[in-house]
Amino acid sequence: MTVWLLGDQLSPDAAPLATADHVLMIEAHAFADRLPYHPAKLTVVFSAMRHCRDALRERGYEVTYVEAETFGDGLDEYFAAVPGDSLVLMDPPSHGAAARFEAMVEVRGGSLTVVENDRFLTTPETFDAWAGDRTVDDGFRQERWYRFVRRELDVLMDGDDPEGGEWNYDDQNRDTPPPEWSPPPVPTFEPDAITREVHEFVTERYDDHWGNPSLDAVVWPVTRAEAQSALDHFVSARLPEFGDYQDAMVDGEWALCHSLLSSSLNLGLLHPREAVDSAVKAYESGDAPLNSVEGFVRQVVGWREFMRHVYRRAMPAMGEVNQLDQERELPPLYWDGETDMTCLSEAVSHVDERGYAHHIERLMVLSNFALIYGVDPHELNRWFHLGFVDAYHWVTTPNVVGMGSFATDVLSSKPYASSGNYINRMSDFCAGCEYTVSRTTGEGACPFNALYWDFLRENEEALRGTGRMGLMYSHVDKKDDEEWEAIRERAREVREKAREGEL
Repeated sequence: MTVWLLGDQLSPDAAPLATADHVLMIEAHAFADRLPYHPAKLTVVFSAMRHCRDALRERGYEVTYVEAETFGDGLDEYFAAVPGDSLVLMDPPSHGAAARFEAMVEVRGGSLTVVENDRFLTTPETFDAWAGDRTVDDGFRQERWYRFVRRELDVLMDGDDPEGGEWNYDDQNRDTPPPEWSPPPVPTFEPDAITREVHEFVTERYDDHWGNPSLDAVVWPVTRAEAQSALDHFVSARLPEFGDYQDAMVDGEWALCHSLLSSSLNLGLLHPREAVDSAVKAYESGDAPLNSVEGFVRQVVGWREFMRHVYRRAMPAMGEVNQLDQERELPPLYWDGETDMTCLSEAVSHVDERGYAHHIERLMVLSNFALIYGVDPHELNRWFHLGFVDAYHWVTTPNVVGMGSFATDVLSSKPYASSGNYINRMSDFCAGCEYTVSRTTGEGACPFNALYWDFLRENEEALRGTGRMGLMYSHVDKKDDEEWEAIRERAREVREKAREGEL
């Protein structure tokens, strides 16, 4: 049996390999001509594939590794050597991929059997049984799913009750570190000959890229052993304080206590169950507090699994929705980082330098600004997709189009929009910023503030009375015409400055 292993399924323990005698891997290159992908992202993917190839060969598998422009070209080369072969493929999570691959194989005289993707904790059947009669139009809510799947997987459970008596310790994830605090060191992985060769290929092959082209940007695991080392480091060094500072942002710090495991999970180098079990074991042994471990479990068991299934149920419509009719172009600052706004400058620079920013920077800085500015959600989605090392269509689309842009209410009852107050509360950015967070209007006022109120007013018909927006609109109603005129003027000025690259 021949298993076709894709570049996001890079586990030597993937279920189909147990009965395989041959493995096919195709390193396709032309897809990266469509968008100016971050060189670190491409380097990590191709290097991880080549390292997986070598690891499988060391374990005794016969591996056919094809480098080609497209998957079609790679299949042409493969079937020319092995006519009519039957392939087995783990179901790829990106919408329509399995059907496209099946058609590509069949037209070349082969056959393709698609089997369950065991790189996740839950199956489509499990989610669909949980959802019952609920449809995309009804929407799905993560907290309900999270409680269900915790019980199903017996994670952080005390019998039928959640460990500690609460399902969610989010209110204990919102501290900001004191000025004298320093985060634990970030694990490093020395690029080997394969990674260096891949990086040289990427930087020469793709000259129209965005992001830091230096090899120094490739700080991510590319082997199973490196991914396991990164997990061990997170659990021992970063997890103990992760819970307290999970939502914090600190000037000059890109990693804080975050796990930095998302690229390894999404490549298949780590299984989510081993990551969760390692964190839970640390709690059970007294090496990590419950608010840290539950916060991490919520990210993996709750959110990551939920995103996969909501994406599956909501596509292809989610790839086109735009319920707020936002159509503005992404401002230049997302590409060059040139802005006097400390929060945006920091977040964009983190993505530029390493292809990464943590979840609060993604949601409450990068997505929040784009939302209240009025960016086309699908343009924002493309930026996330090309810039982040852990980004795949199934990852970014529900997170960016759904949660970050509120282009659909399939997974959220309200937009995650905020003024500068949230950023000031969760970071130390505002104290040294050129803009004043306490001011809404006039020269020097924090751009988030006027944009936030203008966003609420501009989308009042769609948002008033929706979900939990009542309190926000009670504040809207208290503003008089003079104040609204000043807000609208400041918002117009901010958008113009951003559009011209002068914010």
